[in-house]
Amino acid sequence: MSAAGIKLHPACCVRQEWFGLLFYDLRGPRLLFAATGGLLAADHFDSVRGRDELPADLSERQQLVMRNFITKLLEGGFLREQ
Repeated sequence: MSAAGIKLHPACCVRQEWFGLLFYDLRGPRLLFAATGGLLAADHFDSVRGRDELPADLSERQQLVMRNFITKLLEGGFLREQ
């Protein structure tokens, strides 16, 4: 049995923008502008990933910021645990 992971909610979409990521929730509609720059690509959320699975080239500080960001996405309903 594999460990639980996270994935983009089926009613949500994400796309890359010049500032980072734009999340939109079709249930709302709600938008979330995330100034992530190039730290995470939109396709990071295409498949089920471990909650702490982040790109290897991030510094410890960037990893902490991205983990907090992912927690906020979960709390906001943009991501869901599987």
